[in-house]
Amino acid sequence: MNRTDTILIAGGRVYDHDGDTDQPAYADVLIEGDRIARVGPHLAATVGAVGRTIDGRDKLVVPGFVNAHYHSHDALLKGCFETIPLELWLLRALPPSWPKRSKEEVRARTLIGAVEALHSGITTIQDMLTVFPFDPEHVEVALDAYQELGVRTVFALQIGNIPGVERVPFWKEMIPPDKHRYLSASVEPFAGIHPIDAVMAEYARHRGRRSLVDWALGPTSPEFCTPDFLERLAALSAEHALPVYMHINESKAMTLAGRLFMPEHGGSQVKYLRATGLIGPRVNLAHSIWMLPEEIDILAETGTNVVLNPVGNMKSKSGVPPIRDFLVRGVNVALGCDNCACSDAQNMFQGMKMLAALSAASEIEPGPPSAADALRAATLGGARTAGLERALGAVKPGRKADLSLIDLTSPAFVPFNSAARQLVFTESGGDVETVIVDGQVVLDRGRVTTISESELRDAIQVLMPGVRRDLAVVETRVKELEPYLMRAYRKAMAADVGTNRLIGQK
Repeated sequence: MNRTDTILIAGGRVYDHDGDTDQPAYADVLIEGDRIARVGPHLAATVGAVGRTIDGRDKLVVPGFVNAHYHSHDALLKGCFETIPLELWLLRALPPSWPKRSKEEVRARTLIGAVEALHSGITTIQDMLTVFPFDPEHVEVALDAYQELGVRTVFALQIGNIPGVERVPFWKEMIPPDKHRYLSASVEPFAGIHPIDAVMAEYARHRGRRSLVDWALGPTSPEFCTPDFLERLAALSAEHALPVYMHINESKAMTLAGRLFMPEHGGSQVKYLRATGLIGPRVNLAHSIWMLPEEIDILAETGTNVVLNPVGNMKSKSGVPPIRDFLVRGVNVALGCDNCACSDAQNMFQGMKMLAALSAASEIEPGPPSAADALRAATLGGARTAGLERALGAVKPGRKADLSLIDLTSPAFVPFNSAARQLVFTESGGDVETVIVDGQVVLDRGRVTTISESELRDAIQVLMPGVRRDLAVVETRVKELEPYLMRAYRKAMAADVGTNRLIGQK
């Protein structure tokens, strides 16, 4: 064998979900094309010449992380906001509150979010992108950026057909009518085109054109979608085998919207989804914080997945999900890093640590999730949400060659007591040395190989004065609305939704 598309990672410790997660065995990893061909000791002596050999000594080889919930549309707003309630944050950060962006900005924000992800070992990004006002050229720019960088993407356009002012509790009644035009949600209905028609036209135009892009459907959340809208998406998901990603029960106000607007379903957004047929193994419910026990049982019975986003949820004052209940009942749990404007970091190490720590803080008895559980959620759990659990999430023969090498000489791993626990509780992401996606080295000794990071930084520096000017306008507008918004928020927080997910609150 003498091929330029073969890589041999020699002599590293290879993390195995089903093996010794404290002291992973030493092994070589042979990559042929876009697949892992063999994993085992002393392969170098049997495989002959290869295109490249990577010295795995003092390295930990781990599956590439799957960021199963993210929005690239506000990647330039990291560090712009303090800890504010979700309903006040979304009016500041999300596209319906902003003027239309340029193609240059769309490209730059897509790239910088994905570059940050690569630096922390994320090889697959589920981007639930809001393009508002809708513009097919912006879709093209974002998809091209992902392909150019070389990161795997599960792409969904975020859509809904009910305006935010109609479904965020108490906005319509507590905020003056002349201000209603400013009250948007994550995405507003598109002007002049049905959102589902727009999505399916883009799917037909782009599917199969980019090797690293898979498609999904992205209804924003149940309260902003009519029954016929969700029923049509359920049919399209079944017809095209497309995964579905949506938000649900993220904040108490979002959960209260179900109680107020879905009385025929007992006020349950999960039961509402079940009635429309949009539930099951292809459906992925981001956040899922304010869930009742009977709703968790429905998710377990139907094989519906949850995608937890603990870092962003803490910053947006949304609450702690019932992490242990999901795991004990057998619900597949994945992890997401969410918006840069609320979590501020595309860093799965932060997410894994928060997942384990929050469960420890919200449960009296010791128990799951363990560090190994957190790693599984960040890899195999995320792969399952996209129907890719047989292709991604583990360093095994036949799987896609999506993996990272972690430097074990770093102080974070000295002494080396447990791969799983030190990855989750000690590592910050700075020790990710090499990242391989689809058999291509895209991060080599800490440097991106496919684009110029310095040129990207320069491009963003040119764009940011305009971004900051627009942010100042948005902030001024929201500040004027804030007294009304806070009254609505406090009324929602005082309501009884049948559960409490805020630590220390009765």
